[in-house]
Amino acid sequence: MKEKTILIATSNAGKVREMETAFLGLPVRLVPLSRLYELKPELGAIEEPVEDGATFMENARIKAQYYREKTGLSALADDSGLSVEALDGAPGVCSARYAGVHGDDAANNRKLIAELRSRGEENARAAYHCALVLALRDGRELSAEGTCTGFIRHEARGTEGFGYDPYFYRADGRTMAELSREEKHAISHRGAALDQMREELRALLGRA
Repeated sequence: MKEKTILIATSNAGKVREMETAFLGLPVRLVPLSRLYELKPELGAIEEPVEDGATFMENARIKAQYYREKTGLSALADDSGLSVEALDGAPGVCSARYAGVHGDDAANNRKLIAELRSRGEENARAAYHCALVLALRDGRELSAEGTCTGFIRHEARGTEGFGYDPYFYRADGRTMAELSREEKHAISHRGAALDQMREELRALLGRA
């Protein structure tokens, strides 16, 4: 079977690693956005799309369709984030830019904990959400979603993971940042969505 090239439409190295791990064994070649120039140098720099969707799935679809149209490649996009019950669902779709600068994990975490402290919340119910959309070159789309529940506490623990992981506690008392890559994939929101996407993609390739 001919290998299918899929652009991973993110510059987040942590997400890229998780996606690469999830699709091991499938006849696909995953190209991170950071290496697109190696495959298509004629494209030059591509501006990032405006993510103005109201939901994670809407934003994932916006990104996947945008990069498919810009590159002519099948594009896999993720939109994910954290919702905290005590903050009425915030940070939500603004998770990556909660403190104002996109991708500043330290600033986002500082703002999150400050918001919870101001409300007297020390063990706030929370959930991670992940939406994936694979926009195929022929116009078809695959989509998947996953959720992982836990609590946000003020103490950061662990050195693995990224984003809000050091503050996101599971029921067993460990944070997402204390889990190995394999453990995290087995229980995480992105792991659930990637497993679902892997099966959808496997079925699609089997019919090719």
